[in-house]
Amino acid sequence: MGLIIVANRAPFRLTPEGLVPAVGGLATALLPVLERRHGVWVAAGEWREKGQAATPRESQVRLEQVFFPEKEWQGYYGGFSNRVLWPLCHYFLERVELRREFYQDYQRANRRFAERVAEVFREGDTVFVQDYHLLLLPRLLRERIAAKIGFFFHIPWPSSGVFRILPWGRALVEGVLGADLIGFHTPEYVENFLRTAAYYGYQVEGNRVRVGERWVRVEAHPLGIDTGRFGELSQDPHIGLHARALKRLAGAERLILGVDRLDYTKGILERLLAYERLLQSYPQWRGRVAFFQIATPSRTSVHAYRELKRRVDEVVGRIMGSFLREDWVPLRYFYQTYTQEELAAFYRAADVALITPLRDGMNLVAMEYAYTTEDGVLVLSNLAGAAEYLKEALLVNPYDLDGMAQALDRALRMPEGERRERLSALKARIEALNVQGWAERFLASLEEG
Repeated sequence: MGLIIVANRAPFRLTPEGLVPAVGGLATALLPVLERRHGVWVAAGEWREKGQAATPRESQVRLEQVFFPEKEWQGYYGGFSNRVLWPLCHYFLERVELRREFYQDYQRANRRFAERVAEVFREGDTVFVQDYHLLLLPRLLRERIAAKIGFFFHIPWPSSGVFRILPWGRALVEGVLGADLIGFHTPEYVENFLRTAAYYGYQVEGNRVRVGERWVRVEAHPLGIDTGRFGELSQDPHIGLHARALKRLAGAERLILGVDRLDYTKGILERLLAYERLLQSYPQWRGRVAFFQIATPSRTSVHAYRELKRRVDEVVGRIMGSFLREDWVPLRYFYQTYTQEELAAFYRAADVALITPLRDGMNLVAMEYAYTTEDGVLVLSNLAGAAEYLKEALLVNPYDLDGMAQALDRALRMPEGERRERLSALKARIEALNVQGWAERFLASLEEG
């Protein structure tokens, strides 16, 4: 039985030697499963090789690419996916741009994906569609091929009251309901989707939605990290040396770490303000604590992201201007991309990780830190999907600056026994959410259902 994965992004990166498998995210979750089945990954086109699809090296996976006219790509990806669906699903309604031409390009792009999948489909294949870029695709595929179709939504599905702001909400839900099994990270997102389907007139019974003569199942399948990989990184002596060097660079008793893409959903600005509040409200930590914030550049061509960077830069400057001393640097801001190995050194160096997205589908950085650190404390937003599973973290409201400052003070003072007890429980939970298990569990449910 064959397997076709459909996602906007391919699981490979381009090197001078050719395409090689990417590390982390969906690539880590799905490539091993796809390779065992000698399957096909269908993605938006990035590379051409002599007019044909580029061939990945060192992989049993066949990559098939979908190419777009530039204007259509901008409307589908930069427009509807990232200026309509992304802000709406993260509850940033003031950033939603309801432009009909964006939706029209989104429709065209989803049809292109459907046509490409239909071309590579063979009888008996299972199709697994990924994420918010392809909400219309399951129904388009059902019209073209006879296959088991799974769909997974990797970001939050918002409340039905928020989702129905979209003029095209009914068509999007109809698109998703072309699948046999729909997956989300948390029970809350499952419930939100079921309520949305009920609003548009679908019969809902338990976790099933009736579509004509079919019943579509909706399930929570939480995605985790590659625990084997991060277990190795937590013991690597070279990474240990790097971690000790970072600790010396911090020049303080305690080190707090934040790691994110520079995206308005990640709460970086509010996190910096909370650290400023800590230094104002708990002056005993001045000179004794340092904060490293890693912000990976993201969507730098989009005005909202450039504006966010400007505001973050201003707050960084203000904190430094207010608290910097000759013998103490309170904050270091790293606006750059790091490898998994480099991030692991930061994880091992940090006494506290402050991971406070304003809304997040899951948040794997929180899991990476908790699984890699030896005795650190995780302070986590209660609006991240991961908060559903990582109950032993210190959960905070990412909009409450005083509450976050209080949690930081508690984390910095936490006794060793409590730290280790919380961390041991977190590691056990993360082990159970291992990323390879996620793919196997979802596909088993799809194919047996």
